Amino acid sequence: MSSSMKRENDGPDLQGDSKRPKIEEEKSLEAASDNALTTEKVDKTETEKASENILPPSHALLGIPHPVAENGRGINFRETDVGISEYVGKGVSKIEGIIKQRFTDFLVFEVDLDGNVIHLKSLVKPDPPKKNPAEEEAEQKATTGVDQDTAELTVGGGEEKKPDEDEAPSKSEPEQPPGADEKSNEPWPESFNSNLAPYLSTEAIAQLKEMYLQGPEPPRVSDSGWAGRVKPSSEDASATEIAPQEPDVDRAPQERGRGRGGKRGGGRGGGRGGRRGQDREDHRKVLSEPIESKATRTTLHKLVRELFGGKLESETDPSAPASEDGSRIVIKWSKRGVGRGGRDPRNTGRGERAPRGTFPPYIHFTMQKTNRDTQDALGHLSRMLKANVKDLSVAGTKDKRGVTVQRVSLKRGNKTVEDVWRLANGIGRRSAEQAVSQRGERGVRIADLNYRKASLELGMLKGNAFVITLRNVQVDSMDTLDKALDIIKNHGFINYYGMQRFGTASVPTHAIGLALLQSEWHKAVSLILQTRYGEHPEVEAARKAWLVDRDIDKALSLMPRRVVAERCILESYKKQKGDTRNAMGALSTIPRNLRLMYVHAYQSYVWNAIVSERIRMHGADKPVVGDLVFDEDPGENVEVDNNSEGEDDEKDQPEPLSNRARKKQSRKPWTPPRVKVLTEDDLDKYSIFDIIMPLPGTDVAYPGGALGARYRQFLEMDGLDPDNWVRKQRDYTLAGSYRKILHLPSELTWSVLRYTDPDVPLAQADEDKLLGFDSPVVVEDGKFLALQINLTLGTASYATMALREITKTETSSHFQTSLTIASEDQKYKGTGDVDEDAEPMEDVEEA
Repeated sequence: MSSSMKRENDGPDLQGDSKRPKIEEEKSLEAASDNALTTEKVDKTETEKASENILPPSHALLGIPHPVAENGRGINFRETDVGISEYVGKGVSKIEGIIKQRFTDFLVFEVDLDGNVIHLKSLVKPDPPKKNPAEEEAEQKATTGVDQDTAELTVGGGEEKKPDEDEAPSKSEPEQPPGADEKSNEPWPESFNSNLAPYLSTEAIAQLKEMYLQGPEPPRVSDSGWAGRVKPSSEDASATEIAPQEPDVDRAPQERGRGRGGKRGGGRGGGRGGRRGQDREDHRKVLSEPIESKATRTTLHKLVRELFGGKLESETDPSAPASEDGSRIVIKWSKRGVGRGGRDPRNTGRGERAPRGTFPPYIHFTMQKTNRDTQDALGHLSRMLKANVKDLSVAGTKDKRGVTVQRVSLKRGNKTVEDVWRLANGIGRRSAEQAVSQRGERGVRIADLNYRKASLELGMLKGNAFVITLRNVQVDSMDTLDKALDIIKNHGFINYYGMQRFGTASVPTHAIGLALLQSEWHKAVSLILQTRYGEHPEVEAARKAWLVDRDIDKALSLMPRRVVAERCILESYKKQKGDTRNAMGALSTIPRNLRLMYVHAYQSYVWNAIVSERIRMHGADKPVVGDLVFDEDPGENVEVDNNSEGEDDEKDQPEPLSNRARKKQSRKPWTPPRVKVLTEDDLDKYSIFDIIMPLPGTDVAYPGGALGARYRQFLEMDGLDPDNWVRKQRDYTLAGSYRKILHLPSELTWSVLRYTDPDVPLAQADEDKLLGFDSPVVVEDGKFLALQINLTLGTASYATMALREITKTETSSHFQTSLTIASEDQKYKGTGDVDEDAEPMEDVEEA
């Protein structure tokens, strides 16, 4: 208890109180003048205490001092603060190099489930398929017996062979029937007659031509205001039948769409069902003569589809009795996919909804993003496409700082591939020509669109391929370089969770995660709302408005929408009229997967720390007694991170799940795989690449021996029970999972380059290649050395951790930034030739 508090409780000290302030002030000044270093030491101690309040208590077990703030800046956390400390190749010399100096120094390409590396292939507008996809699929299934449930209909430069295509009619050009001759403007070219002659009589062809030229709506026939219906006659089967219709040209607007007497039910023109606004029922049809051969009838069906592009449909006459001479074919206007005036709603551009089933329900496309995390890019696309962000899904999230390429799926609603391309490229604000000659807006470009029957889901990828360029490389010899890369190629690297998992701010995400697991709700809220050094000025001002001014309305008006967690908490407090007591309720308004991101970060911290303990104790070359391995093929039960570089956790961006994914999760709960603890007899049956380490939770086993005891010590020091992860708040009840401690790249090659100007790119993004921007040029006599690495990793591995093994250099963002600033090559910026048409990659605007 402080002396001032004691006096307040015990009563005033009348004799000494008046003198004490002056005496204490003099002592304070004397101490400051005698020893400034002592004051500095006191300040650092207070800062250390502040960091101790942020970091988990188990940080003390890492054997390193607590990080401290320097020069009034925020605390810079390093790799060792999140358990990253060991290497596989300990005896190899250090290789200094700068990671991600330019965005194009870090290229990421998704590898799909078939092992294909995803690249942008074409930026041009996709063409509509010539055939109705549903009819084409039915036809293929009927003729080949192949089920097309997983088939992909590719348009506009996709990855598979394209079907025959016709260019969609321009809005500014008069539209002609879909079967018209390409070299003629005639709506009924002579080729129609010659193609139909083997199957239809001359009279039937003439009747078909008349019906076709009339358009999809039957002509209105005046009957002095009264309409009658002519019952279809089967006696004159070959005639085209046109029923007179009730005219509505002279009726009052309020009476249109109503039946006789003004009551609803007559419909517009008394058409089908009498619903208001419904098109009039069409009884026109053309029938063929009886056709005995089934093959001939099939050929006629196919011919009608091809000639008229699905506008007309054919079927076997259902009203005619069976005949030995064969069956008649009925040809009439299709009710599917045809709007008023004979236009296909897919091509009108007026927003009419495409008929259900005309195209598969999803559109897949390739997305390249620059300096944007995945959720940011999807949010931008959702606004451009006027769609809900939950209608967009990906197989895995990608790193922010770099240029990444991946597939995206869209639940299309009534949109076509042409619509999506036009909206995503901002056609209207800029021309189609500009769209294929300039970079995508706000660092996002989509291409290679195609229709698919199913959406993408998290985990639907094999991994990621990287092209990484390290700049200003300092190494004692080329032999050292080759030795370091050979080690990672043959012996792998420690499969740590990278620094991105823990955020780059002065408040690490795993600290928030521990507060949630400890049910310390107010502490979790305080950590989330706490100021962070170096933040965007808008966010900094918003935090100050709340933390200093306590002005919740001002804070919400200033806080960007991308800062999700903070906004959710403040909005919850606003609903409670500024009452902050219900911290748990405020936290519950944060999207669930974002809250889980915090607790997963804590799991990752513990995993890193224990794996480092294991490598220190037993090395990284062989299994030892007490190690864990899978006792069976784990299948889908292995922990999958689905990130090329881990999520940009400090961005607080939730990952929306598709309806399909949510249903899948609900009907197929995770079941723990069987694992075994190795004994002496097991050691020769497994390799170091089989060893796994658990992420803490209810359904995992811990290693045996001293390592298992150390694992429990970490958790207990953080106030957690290793054997009881059940929480009252079910969202924070963790099942746990497993992760292999080493990872071996599936591919790894490298080359040495020389350069002088750090602004000249040494690798090229797909979009720049397609736009025809200048290719990177290697300067043979350049002043500086660069190392370019091509490697392919699995889904749950971090490329920066592979680079860490190669360079033996800290990968935290603040450390890499300091290296870039101090790098000698910065003196030569602007001395090289840069493509003037290429916008600087570092100038991409963030959302």
